[in-house]
Amino acid sequence: MTEANPRISKAVIPAAGLGTRFLPATKATPKEMLPVVDKPAIQYVVEEAASAGLDDVLMITGRNKRPLEDHFDRNHELESALEKKGDGSKLAKVQESSDLATIHYVRQGDPKGLGHAVLCAAPHVGNEPFAVLLGDDLIDPRDPLLQRMVEVQEQHGGSVIALMEVAPEQIHLYGCAAVEATEDGDVVKVTGLVEKPDPADAPSNYAIIGRYVLAPQIFDVLRKTEPGRGGEIQLTDALQQLAADEKVGGPVHGVVFKGRRYDTGDRGDYLRAIVRLACEREDLGPDFRTWLRSFVAEEM
Repeated sequence: MTEANPRISKAVIPAAGLGTRFLPATKATPKEMLPVVDKPAIQYVVEEAASAGLDDVLMITGRNKRPLEDHFDRNHELESALEKKGDGSKLAKVQESSDLATIHYVRQGDPKGLGHAVLCAAPHVGNEPFAVLLGDDLIDPRDPLLQRMVEVQEQHGGSVIALMEVAPEQIHLYGCAAVEATEDGDVVKVTGLVEKPDPADAPSNYAIIGRYVLAPQIFDVLRKTEPGRGGEIQLTDALQQLAADEKVGGPVHGVVFKGRRYDTGDRGDYLRAIVRLACEREDLGPDFRTWLRSFVAEEM
């Protein structure tokens, strides 16, 4: 590790979206607070950052996101009630979220896209590399993707994005990367990026998923990036500039992820994520799997 590649300690979690795909549930409740089994989705993301050694977390929020702050704050009345009842198990669960990391908050204000949300983190991040975690992608803790990305960034400098191979007909749903192989089997060099291309125009079937480790030079690029697809400032467009000219902010590499990922950004995938995670829980799995087999057999 050199001074050019200091140890990464900060994570940015954009959480200003309106969650329109989950209306009416998200009319008054942030989508990040929707439960995945018995924890809100956002807690899984913060746990992932903390497990990778990123204990300084900045959430980019918007209006009606106050429940996020309340969830990661102490609730002394609830803790006191649980303590008096002698319910140590529930008390530990309640305290867990407030002890995960040091969490800060800043409002995005205008919903101008992911690139603009990341730019809101510039005063907090300063001139050091940092991670960005999107809350719709939950990565199984048994598959330490973010930790691997941090290692690659410390080795190569520049920026690192998470990639996943998808079916060609699905690539229009994602940002897409043109890549070159490296000596490491799970690492590729990114030579180009395009946001949600038509399948016929896609340079590969490597899709960008919601994990990034970014060089601080991304902020200067984002300040000059014009609105792109959807009229929003796209992070993908800014990364494309870094990939096209390494002098701007170092190379862009990709870590090809083949582990377990739970997509909670779509209603169907959200339900499937809950079922998968519940089936794997030691406390819930055995009974739930038995019921699920019976239910499927009856429905079939």
